[in-house]
Amino acid sequence: MTRREHKCAAAVTRTPIVVRVVTSGWMALPVLIALMTSLAVLWAPLPAGGAVDSSVVPTALVANCEPTTPPFGIGERLVFDIKYGFVHGGTAVMSIPEMVWHRGYPCYRIVSIAESNSFISAFFPVRDVAESLLDARQMVSRKFEKHLSEGNFRAHDLILFDHDRHIAIYPKKGRIVPLALNAQDILSSLYYVRMMKLEVGSSVSIENHADKKNYPLEIKVLRRERVKVPAGEFDCIVVEPVMRTGGLFSQKGRLWVWMTDDEVHMPVLMKSKIAIGSISAVLRSYEHAEHIRSQFP
Repeated sequence: MTRREHKCAAAVTRTPIVVRVVTSGWMALPVLIALMTSLAVLWAPLPAGGAVDSSVVPTALVANCEPTTPPFGIGERLVFDIKYGFVHGGTAVMSIPEMVWHRGYPCYRIVSIAESNSFISAFFPVRDVAESLLDARQMVSRKFEKHLSEGNFRAHDLILFDHDRHIAIYPKKGRIVPLALNAQDILSSLYYVRMMKLEVGSSVSIENHADKKNYPLEIKVLRRERVKVPAGEFDCIVVEPVMRTGGLFSQKGRLWVWMTDDEVHMPVLMKSKIAIGSISAVLRSYEHAEHIRSQFP
């Protein structure tokens, strides 16, 4: 932690999903790459440093310029089985345990943990942890941090997003690089897309920042499809991210994400074709955010 962060005294509401799988050995960290075509996604102002009033349901503006409430939030927890072909490699858990104050901004703390199972861990243990702080008012990333432990390999990365100056700061590397307008990190972007209205046959564009680079993405909405996974059977829309300027997905392979065809847009299945096979993340269990459990039990 490079700056002091305080837990919010109370919770606000929700959070979303998008499209990307970061492969590492036997594991895949399911991180959707967000969609954001609006320049300003502003929630009702909250007093800096004060308590967050949990009785207030904030709204945001998305691409169609209509007010909306995020379909995710505190209490959401998604558990995926990670498979490499027919081999069960481990689990990935994506959750929003709390809100915190970061540099005066109230933020959702989004956590993704991918771990190998006991069989894989016997010869190649994996535990990858990624955390994103998503600004609850402006719906942009304020901070991204990841800790990778894969076999004997260890890595730690930290990115601070300064949207006012349009720069991304890498404190551990002593680097400052340009930041695209309203760029998300690979985890927050995953959540933002769930707020958007997705129509089959259409596409939306977003900016994503990772590894000191800005990645422009086009998210294609391909079709509707009903799928059955361990968590249940769901009517879904299928989306695919495509690089607008070449490179990324020709190297990493193609990715498809099945998201529920409702207001929640919960991801239930992710499949990625890579050079040496395929990786899938299959939803095993889920808990909705506290504020929507009565609507979507």
